[in-house]
Amino acid sequence: MRYLGIDYGEKRIGLSYSDELGVALPLDAAAEKIFGDRMLHIADIIKNRNITEIVIGMPYNMDGSQGFKAKEVILFIDNLKNKFGLPIHTIDERLTTHQVQSDFKKVSKLKISNKKVRQSGKVDSSAAALILQDYLDQNIGVNFSSL
Repeated sequence: MRYLGIDYGEKRIGLSYSDELGVALPLDAAAEKIFGDRMLHIADIIKNRNITEIVIGMPYNMDGSQGFKAKEVILFIDNLKNKFGLPIHTIDERLTTHQVQSDFKKVSKLKISNKKVRQSGKVDSSAAALILQDYLDQNIGVNFSSL
């Protein structure tokens, strides 16, 4: 199995990848200005990495309900299904972006502004890797993050 992890956002789509080893790695985010170009970016990854399944973070509200953002993701999932026809799995992504941003602040000794880091898509793709790793840990039986 080859997985594509996705952290959906209106401006940037965080992306990550994992193969049979079960370790999620961030990829360059789909940060093109036009949505169709972001979809082409995703299509290239699916083709070039022989993706067999997609895992996407579902942004539930803190009480577990689906809000506006979750409804946006559902529409995006429908778009992915129609375009690629691959199995799509969702996983609760509450606080993943916040966790990644916090981690970036802790380890960043670079003189790069938070705005520049956000715009680069690194936070989005790191969140996608976290989402994908959570899914893999829960579903493929090997938990590398606990080793």
